[in-house]
Amino acid sequence: MIQIDFDIIVYRENETFIAYCPELDVSSCGNTINHAKEMLRTAVRLFLEEVEKMGTLDEILSEANYVKDTSGRWIPPKLVATELASI
Repeated sequence: MIQIDFDIIVYRENETFIAYCPELDVSSCGNTINHAKEMLRTAVRLFLEEVEKMGTLDEILSEANYVKDTSGRWIPPKLVATELASI
């Protein structure tokens, strides 16, 4: 299993916390912020294991704008801003 870094964005829907990884478009939920983040880590791990089994890991990470460095480690795209906007 590869080691990668990813961003976690957490928001609340009623009594449930939603944790979201924008790079991989994976989300999960929990009863607390920490529980949601742990569930997201599990979801990301399972997602990566499955795409690795399918032989599409490099393609998926490349499409998600990850870049492989000279040591072979995948570097995530940089989340540069989040903002609450209204119109």
